[in-house]
Amino acid sequence: MASSYNDGSRRLQDEFDTRRLADRLDDRFIQRGYIDEDDKAFVEKLDMFFLATADAEGRPQCSYKGGDPGFVQVLDETTVAFPNYDGNGMYLSMGNVLVNPQVGMLFIDFTGDPPRRLRINGTASINEEDPLLAHWERAQFIVRVHATEVFPNCPRYIHRMQLVERSKFVPRANCEPPVPGWKRTEWARDVLAAGDPANES
Repeated sequence: MASSYNDGSRRLQDEFDTRRLADRLDDRFIQRGYIDEDDKAFVEKLDMFFLATADAEGRPQCSYKGGDPGFVQVLDETTVAFPNYDGNGMYLSMGNVLVNPQVGMLFIDFTGDPPRRLRINGTASINEEDPLLAHWERAQFIVRVHATEVFPNCPRYIHRMQLVERSKFVPRANCEPPVPGWKRTEWARDVLAAGDPANES
């Protein structure tokens, strides 16, 4: 298998004498390339992750994605799926996926003892008719990621934090989420999508 490292990584590894360590980590973790049962349990208990994307020219975006625990599902050892909920209508990350499907997902458990994190890199696809839509309230579409690299990160710099409150805006069964305040502002309300719930309130 090809190395996970580019010329820039190699230059820094050589400068700081970490090439041997990097090769060991690549061999032991990154090249594994599949999601095991421990990874699955970790991913599916979390209520957030960070999504990295880039457009066709390589310009990056990094987004926070949140939901209730289990909103990211591991479908098999190389596939994860998550819903895309109503946002600000810009579709920066999801637009990137349509022109450049390479994505990175960073999962962090800030409350664990010890804290833990996991990376999943792969290729993403968007499906507005995915059968998984039936599992998530008010999802616009489903994003599936075919994992090509699955590996843990050293947790030593993760801050220990505690959950105070989950977002009241996360779609849930038998519960109409509130309209975000910014959609009621003068600068936004006249340009909302035709079916936006803010138009009805």
